[in-house]
Amino acid sequence: MNAANDAWPWRAALAELVRQTRLAQPDELAGEVAAAAGPLARDAWIYLVDQEQRELIAMPRPGAESPPSLPVETTPAGRAFMAVEPVAQPGRLWMPMLDGTERLGVLELVTGGDARFDDEDFLAGCDLFSQLVGHLIATKIPYGDALLKVRRRRRMSEASELVWRLLPPLTFVSRRAVVSAILEPCYEVGGDGFDYAADRSSLFFAIFDTAGHHLRAGLGTAVVLAAVRASRRSDEGLAEMARAADRALEEYLPELRFTTGVLAELNLESGRLRYLNAGHPPPLLLRRGRVVRALAAGRRMPFGVADPHLEIAEDALERGDRLLLYTDGVTEARDRHGEAFGADRLAVLAERETGQLPAPEALRRLCHAALAHYDGPPADDATLMLVEWSAEAVRTMLPVPSAAPD
Repeated sequence: MNAANDAWPWRAALAELVRQTRLAQPDELAGEVAAAAGPLARDAWIYLVDQEQRELIAMPRPGAESPPSLPVETTPAGRAFMAVEPVAQPGRLWMPMLDGTERLGVLELVTGGDARFDDEDFLAGCDLFSQLVGHLIATKIPYGDALLKVRRRRRMSEASELVWRLLPPLTFVSRRAVVSAILEPCYEVGGDGFDYAADRSSLFFAIFDTAGHHLRAGLGTAVVLAAVRASRRSDEGLAEMARAADRALEEYLPELRFTTGVLAELNLESGRLRYLNAGHPPPLLLRRGRVVRALAAGRRMPFGVADPHLEIAEDALERGDRLLLYTDGVTEARDRHGEAFGADRLAVLAERETGQLPAPEALRRLCHAALAHYDGPPADDATLMLVEWSAEAVRTMLPVPSAAPD
């Protein structure tokens, strides 16, 4: 080890990890991570969060018995995942593992009794190492099934396979905004979907819900997503995107009834919001933790039903405002007495569950609280999307370089 590595030993671990994983298959990643961390930790395990974001599941590696899965809600590992901060225990350190800001799981570093968790250089090295692991996981996912299979508890439907491969990552964070989404039932998603794109001073975001179920609904959402993206990437506006979706559904899937959705653009400098609503539930505006109103303007017919009277609505956001978008699978779900969940209950739950939590964790809790209302599995897709215009929110989305032993 040279002088630079002696002064900051994580340098060697990072270099070794990059070198060893260049040609690694996805199923070999866990073993390579453990080997690269070897000079600095006695062992290292990758835990990926399951599709429902309820458990952390250890990624298998050759010649080693995998440790048991860990509940997100009640374990130190889960706390590291939820709070996006290191959590120390005697002899081990749990590091949040992200691809940029997308929460993938946690990295367990078995350190023994001599680790100094109050050493900022040590924690900074752990953070860099775990973030590199997160990036490598995201990079390796398309090349095999091992990483996807770890996160699954059962078979995924054909429609879900289609839709999940088309969607962007569940979380996006820039210096001025946060976007996060969650879909349930994650193994049976049919016609729900979402999209976003940030370029220069503009943030585009959208949510979709195609009528029907199973693969045909998924095909409808796929067509709408493709049409809207093609229009957006040709520098066309919201009205043109909506018309592109109409034309695509009419041409390729005329037998489908329609797709509802919201298309929106947020100016990241001024907070000016422009949006249109194609037969979809109106988004809720949360300000300082309270629902202040629904964005009920900008109405037009659902996509697939040509509407010459298209209207683009405008609103003005304040810094720190959040927009909650959702599909009717959330509000129309019924309990065992037949009572619908309803938009009012969603608003109350949004105020109670989101608070000042980071957007991904707020949505995870909101979704699980809503699912608890259902009488059995959801009968329809239930999708939630939270958009926050705030520079301060970014601070809660990045790992905190400190850890106090439990």
